[in-house]
Amino acid sequence: MSKVNYNEILPKRTVIMDDDPYLVLTSNISKKDRQKASNAVKMKNLRTGGVVDRTFHQADVLQEADIEKKEVKFLYENRGEYWFCSPTDPSDRFSLSEDVVGKLGRFVTGNSIVDAVVFNEEIMSVITPIKVELKVTEASDAVKGNTSSGATKEVTLETGYSVQVPQFIAQGDTIAINTDTGLYSERVQKA
Repeated sequence: MSKVNYNEILPKRTVIMDDDPYLVLTSNISKKDRQKASNAVKMKNLRTGGVVDRTFHQADVLQEADIEKKEVKFLYENRGEYWFCSPTDPSDRFSLSEDVVGKLGRFVTGNSIVDAVVFNEEIMSVITPIKVELKVTEASDAVKGNTSSGATKEVTLETGYSVQVPQFIAQGDTIAINTDTGLYSERVQKA
């Protein structure tokens, strides 16, 4: 692992602080009049998901985190446990808690391949794709006369997640969802 000086702690870099890996979200290097230079950093803990603000000075040195990505196959969710396996070996099964998985269960169906973030051979988090395509399982009919004003209705997707969509979306349609916002993006396929 290489050393990272205070001025090298920049966005999208992963560093080790307090024995945990952190992803740098923002940094702002500044020097005021006669004071020494400092770097105000916002970082996300990859183990807990918490975001912290820290200021580093010239004497501060961190270690670069050796983060790997590995493909895993999401199988199913049962009572808050999310079960995965190796994509090549279905007998190599393991479960992860909701804290590690995050919002994956709302947007990813069973037997989907996703990326896991690994640090020291331990899975820190699972990366949810930015856009997913899901089938609408429950949708009410459009209200006549209410379709031109941009009105929306709530539908249920195959994962059980509910989302607001335009009135023209029907049961059986496949729609795209932005997983960052949790909002409807577009209709992919009409039923």
